[in-house]
Amino acid sequence: MSGPMPRIWCSGESSVMWSLVRVVAVTPSTPPFRADLARSVRLLRAFRAEQADAARYYTTLADDTVRQLGQYTSLRGSLVLDVGGGPGFFVRALRAAGARALCVDADAGELASEGLPEPGSVLGSAEDLPIRTAAVQVSFSSNVLEHVGDPQRMLAEMVRVTCPGGIIFCAFTNWLSPWGGHETSPWHYLGGERAARRYQRRRGEPPKNRYGQGLYPVSVAQALRWARSRTDAKLVDAVPRYLPGWTRPLLRIPGAREVFTWNLLMVLQRLADDTSGDSPTRR
Repeated sequence: MSGPMPRIWCSGESSVMWSLVRVVAVTPSTPPFRADLARSVRLLRAFRAEQADAARYYTTLADDTVRQLGQYTSLRGSLVLDVGGGPGFFVRALRAAGARALCVDADAGELASEGLPEPGSVLGSAEDLPIRTAAVQVSFSSNVLEHVGDPQRMLAEMVRVTCPGGIIFCAFTNWLSPWGGHETSPWHYLGGERAARRYQRRRGEPPKNRYGQGLYPVSVAQALRWARSRTDAKLVDAVPRYLPGWTRPLLRIPGAREVFTWNLLMVLQRLADDTSGDSPTRR
C-alpha cells in the first residue's frame, strides 16, 4: 500500500463503514461471564493446545473475551474497533454478540493468515490508527500492546477514536509474567536478547516474537500509572485477565503483580471534554 493511510469516519447510519462491515445479528446463547476457577482451567487447557490447534485456542479465547467485555457495555449494535486483530477471531466473536466490528492490523500477512481477511479489515498502525476521532463506541485489543514499540501511544490512540462514554478494553501480557517472553519463555527472565539467541540456537530459526523488534517489555505498574494519569478517560477496572476474580488483590502488591498477574486487563471509559460521565457497572 502506497501513500498516506486514509482515515475512516462514521456519520450515523450512512457511514462508509457499512460497505465494509458485515453485520450479523445473532442472539447470544452463551452463559454469562464468570471469572471463576473452572473458567481459568478451561483457558489453561486451551492455551496448552495453541501450537497443535491454534484456531481452536483463539476461538475459545475470543468467545471468552467477548463475554468478559460484555460486563462493561452492551455490544448489540455497537461499533467496535479491534486493534491488532489479525485474522479475525475476535471480530467474528464480536459480531456473533451483535456488535458491528472492524479490525485494524499493521501486518497484511496476519490479516490473511486464515484465508481472506474479514470484511471491514483495514491495514494500519496501532500507533496511528486510520480511524476518525470519537468514531467507535468500543476500542478493543487483546495481546497486542506488548508488540508495539510505543505502547502508551497505542493506548492514547485507542482513547482518541472512542466516543465520549465509550469503552476502551485492552489486555496484554506483561513482561515479567511466566509467558512474558512468549515462545522464548521462561528464559526471558535472564534477558530478552539472551532468550532470543537461545531459542535460535535450539530451533535453528529466530523466534517469531523477537525481543526489541516485535516484542517489548510492558509492566503492570507502567500501564496502571498511565491509565490513572489520563484526563480524557478514567480507569473503571483492572483485573488479572485469565485468573479467578478473587485474585484481584494481586494488583495492589508491587512486584508480585508483575509476575502473578500473567495478563493484565484494563478497562477505561472515554470522558467528555468536561471530564464528566457515568461509569459502567461491572457485574
